[in-house]
Amino acid sequence: MLRHEGRLRAFLSRAAGSEADGDDLAQEAFVRAWSHARDYRGQGSYAAWVMGIGWRLFLDQRRTAKRRETLALRGDDAPAASNPHPATDAAIDADRLLAGLSAQERAALTLCFGHSWSHGEAAEIMGVPLGTLKSLVLRGRAKAQKLIGEGGAA
Repeated sequence: MLRHEGRLRAFLSRAAGSEADGDDLAQEAFVRAWSHARDYRGQGSYAAWVMGIGWRLFLDQRRTAKRRETLALRGDDAPAASNPHPATDAAIDADRLLAGLSAQERAALTLCFGHSWSHGEAAEIMGVPLGTLKSLVLRGRAKAQKLIGEGGAA
C-alpha cells in the first residue's frame, strides 16, 4: 500500500483542492482498502482499485459539503474549510487552472497527465466508461487551454 501513497495523496489533494483534505481522503481510502481487501478480485491493478476507492470517497465528501452549504443557506452553521499548507507559485497557478474545471474534468486530467495513468486505467478509477473519460479529458484540456489563453492561470 505504501508505494501507492504518494500518487493517491497527490491525486486526492488536486481533486479536493486542499492538501489536508487530500491527505485525509487518502488515509480513509487505505483504511477502507485494508478492511475490504477481500473484495479485491485481481481485475485491474491494485493501485487503480485503491485510487477508485479514494475517488468515491472524494465524491461522498463533496456531496456532504453540498448538504452543509444547503444547511448554511437555511441559517445553520457549517464549519469553514482552511488550508494550513502553503503552496508554491507553480502549485497555486496549477490549482487556479484546475479550479476552472469541473471535478470530473479535473480528476481526468490529473490522472492522465499528472499521474500518467492510461485512459483505460483512469476510467476504471473514476468508474466511468472509457468514452466518457476521453470526453472529460478533451473538454478539460480545451477549457484549460482557454483559461491559459485568457491568463486565468497566471
